Amino acid sequence: MLTRLHVQNLALIEEADVEFEEGLNILSGETGAGKSILLGSMHLALGGKADKDMIRTGAESALVELMFQSDSPRLRTVLEKMELPVEEDGTLLLTRKLSATRSVLKVNGEIATARQVREIADTLINIHGQQEHQILLHKQAHLRLLDGYVGEKLVPVLQELSEKRKAYRSVLEELETLTGDERMREREISLAEFEVNEIEEAQLTAGEDVQVESRYRKMAGGRKIMEALSEVEQLLTEDADGAAGRIGKALGRMNTALEYDEDLQDLQSQLADLDGIMSDFGRSLSSYMSDFEYDEATMWELEQRLDLINHLKSKYGHTIEEVLSYGEDRRENLEKLLHFEETTRELTAKKEKLYEELLSLCRKASDLRSKAAVSFSGVISDALADLNFNQTRFETRVTPREDSITDQGYDEVEFCISLNPGEPLLPLQNVASGGELSRIMLAFKTVLADKEDVETMIFDEIDAGISGRTAWKVAEKLGVLAKERQVICITHLPQIAAMADSHFYIEKTTDGKSSITQISRLSEEASVQELARLLGSDQITEAGLANALELKQQAENTKRGGLDQV
Repeated sequence: MLTRLHVQNLALIEEADVEFEEGLNILSGETGAGKSILLGSMHLALGGKADKDMIRTGAESALVELMFQSDSPRLRTVLEKMELPVEEDGTLLLTRKLSATRSVLKVNGEIATARQVREIADTLINIHGQQEHQILLHKQAHLRLLDGYVGEKLVPVLQELSEKRKAYRSVLEELETLTGDERMREREISLAEFEVNEIEEAQLTAGEDVQVESRYRKMAGGRKIMEALSEVEQLLTEDADGAAGRIGKALGRMNTALEYDEDLQDLQSQLADLDGIMSDFGRSLSSYMSDFEYDEATMWELEQRLDLINHLKSKYGHTIEEVLSYGEDRRENLEKLLHFEETTRELTAKKEKLYEELLSLCRKASDLRSKAAVSFSGVISDALADLNFNQTRFETRVTPREDSITDQGYDEVEFCISLNPGEPLLPLQNVASGGELSRIMLAFKTVLADKEDVETMIFDEIDAGISGRTAWKVAEKLGVLAKERQVICITHLPQIAAMADSHFYIEKTTDGKSSITQISRLSEEASVQELARLLGSDQITEAGLANALELKQQAENTKRGGLDQV
């Protein structure tokens, strides 16, 4: 769960520390106090888009830190896959530092990309923003929501379906190439034959380019090599005045001295070794010079061979191995082109087989969805009833479209609803208002919460457009959610705020020159006063406090004894 939020110099926030708890965490405050800034800071730390204009005026940089405590195996797997630090106690720290010139994201102290952080966030937290319910207006989202309910049984089917579609598209492309007009096919055959012949006639061998280039470089410097070695030989061995001759003379004189003083034995041995080395070197030098080959014909052959190799590499690959691989691919392609009718028959049969396999997988996915749609409609209807949608009918329609196969299958999914008795079931997007859509999305969230496998859910003003008994129903539903996971909710409604396990107040203060947003955790007494304010009292009166206290007690009674029946 999310245990701590720390913000510095972001928009109106100079510095804020919030320690969240388990259960339902409520954030309330006056309109414009900065609740959206707080949520925006979370988005930043979770890999959202950064804007330098968010830095507080006068500050050089802004900082946001989110600390989570989680023992989720899925989170550990994601971190290990990314080779990011994993803390044994389950602590995860996400940091975002924003300056005028750069933005840096870190995971447990190590720099990470926004994409990595977003993937990590998917295992930790689910944020329901003010406009998220708008996705219910798009049928593509209906398919995703139903698939979320179907769960793990659908995953391997869709994975295999994606692989089969890739193979199917590849066969279609091959057929398209083969079944082009005759003149185009003849040109392709001619080009393939030329390329295959050019590569085969070169008779290349792997690594040959390195060997030929080495021989060529050696041969190109042959004259200078022989001139230099001849001079070396002259200096060392040509006569008694050469280095070898002088060492030999020195050894003779040392032997004479040794006859008179045995203490010279070590020096005599060293000089004898040196004389032997010179003799060995002379023989090796003579052998190299006698074996060295250099002639213009060999030089020309090496140059021609190297030119041919480099020419083929410039056309078909950076290495000889790539050239040979290209030649093999073109040879296979040529065989298909030369045996056009046979290849076409084989590819057509393969295409038809793959298409049947695609249809079979689509049917399997469709069956899973159709069976799940019945129970899904039932649990959504129950969830809607809990949110004060009385006598509402909800239906999930799954319609196969064999002419429109995607990686998700061929189903078109649409949610239909009847909000009033006697009204027909109509597409959700045609009948629900913004406030109704918001509550309907909450119903989806509660039903899919166990499927989403995240420990923290955030709701940004889920109360838009509701009041009275409906607001109380929404509060109860949030309370149900908060029994199983951490819920953080920004609200203006006293009914929802009353259900808080932890209540935070956001306020904006000003000294006439600048404004500062601050957040503080409310005591029980302060929470009751905030409820009185939310109930609409211009001034906190005894009557307003009594109403607020009664609402708080009602919420406590509901949490203690009524949530299991919600």
